[in-house]
Amino acid sequence: MPLLINQWANVVRWEMRTRLFLRTAEFLWQEGHTAHATKEEAIAETEQMIDVYATFVEEFMAVPVIKGLKTPNERFAGADETYTIEALMQDGKALQSGTSHFLGQNFAKAFDVKFLDENNKSQYVWATSWGVSTRLMGALIMAHSDDEGLVLPPKLAPNQVVIIPIPKPNEEIDEVANRLMEALRAKGITVKYDNDPKRRPGFKFAEHEMHGVPVRLGIGKRDLEKGVVEVARRDTKEKSSQPLETIPDYVENLLVEIQENLYNKAKAYQQSHITEVDNFDDFKSVLDEKGGFISAHWDGTTETELKIKELTKATIRCIPLNNKKEAGKCVFTGKDSEQRVLFAKAY
Repeated sequence: MPLLINQWANVVRWEMRTRLFLRTAEFLWQEGHTAHATKEEAIAETEQMIDVYATFVEEFMAVPVIKGLKTPNERFAGADETYTIEALMQDGKALQSGTSHFLGQNFAKAFDVKFLDENNKSQYVWATSWGVSTRLMGALIMAHSDDEGLVLPPKLAPNQVVIIPIPKPNEEIDEVANRLMEALRAKGITVKYDNDPKRRPGFKFAEHEMHGVPVRLGIGKRDLEKGVVEVARRDTKEKSSQPLETIPDYVENLLVEIQENLYNKAKAYQQSHITEVDNFDDFKSVLDEKGGFISAHWDGTTETELKIKELTKATIRCIPLNNKKEAGKCVFTGKDSEQRVLFAKAY
């Protein structure tokens, strides 16, 4: 019996160390591997995939990212280069949201992966590896949501619109709701009619708000008498009454606006939380009091990188791809540096 108890205790402790959607017992991901005849082709593939990931995260998840290269210490083991996209969560911590690795010929030589070139000579392939995982779900939740629950960008919401009868469904409301659903679906908009007669409107409002449905339409007797529908948007919680006949076009435009607003809000937060510092006291102060990305000079050594991590728990998230060369002094050692890198505490 003591053995079983100890084993269970170990399982419980291990499970508690996971983070839902970020680091879990079952790690689910999308992953790809390619092999190329030339170094140039492999690098082009590596860069293309980090662009694909960045496009998806920004345009569909509405989460801005910074594309960059990992330092040798943070690089995927065995890779010549690791490209990354780094997102910033609302608590000021960074989240590595996708990676693409240029593996060179290292794995090809280790596992004897070759091809015959046009001269019929055996050559080692140039390889890549890239992937994203369920941590993107964690990024989506942490980047947009609030104390009331999920806030989902319309492009990823299972239901973009929910229609709620007030106070409960009847033939007249059902007819209008069905007509609206048909018109919205004709525009490619996903919509649900919550006509459960056993639940009150207030309960439904809270439930769909918690689920992050981007747009809520409320239809009541008084609304129909006035020829209007109440429209509530999840991102700003603003409500308005709109003419019934204009609802399909209004909602279509509103979903685009919500998608853009979520991205712009997250982008503004990201930009306001990239702070340049030039000494280690400011580095620690910004890290503890403000959070976010810290743009600072680094002398390029793993020793300095690890020492800063030991003292502050901040790591170099990336060397941005669009970095400008800028002579300076390392924030920790004072040694010469040719560019700034981005530090942050991270998940």
